[in-house]
Formats: sequence, C-alpha cells, structure tokens
Amino acid sequence: MVEKGAAPGGTGKPFAQGLFGLDCNDAVHQLYHYLDGELTEERREQISVHLDRCGPCAGAAHFEAELRRVVASRCKDRVPESLIRRVAAAIDEDARRGGPGAFPEGSGGGI
Repeated sequence: MVEKGAAPGGTGKPFAQGLFGLDCNDAVHQLYHYLDGELTEERREQISVHLDRCGPCAGAAHFEAELRRVVASRCKDRVPESLIRRVAAAIDEDARRGGPGAFPEGSGGGI
C-alpha cells in the first residue's frame, strides 16, 4: 500500500511512503550515515533505490553531498611551517632534558 504525504523540506509535493520499505523520513534521517558510508550494504541499497525514485530526497542528498565537497575543498586549515618547527624543537628539547614526554633509557619508547 502506498500512502501519500508531504515531501521533506515543506515543498508540499506528495511522496510515496514505503518505497522498498523506506519512506522519506527514514531516508532523510539516515542521509548523513549514507553519505559517510556508515550503513550496512542492505540499508545503503534501500536508500539508494529510494533516492533513485524520489526526486525531493534525491535533491536533498545531492545538496548535502555538494555542500560537503565545497566545505572539504575550501575549509582546509594549514599549520604554518614556523609553528611546526617550534613545536618539534620544543619536543626535542623536552626529550633532551628528560621531561614528561621523554622515555626512560632502554625502554624502547623512543624508537
């Protein structure tokens, strides 16, 4: 039995509930897990089939995937080389003095 209801995002367009055991609420709720590859193969397939057949959900998935690509490509923090050198020097100095990060002689921890 196929029930009609409102599509996600308040578009007012009807959607089919229960396409292959998955309605729009389920698909949207699990969208982030789907995009992160955190679902079982069976559940991924169910959502994939739903997205293939449901325009509003496919649009939401496309938007989220594109947003992730943009954020990943533009929001990359870079550590300045000068900071990397200063931290490495401080670690070396601490180890040389036998500080808290130093390993006892013969422990094998400094390998």
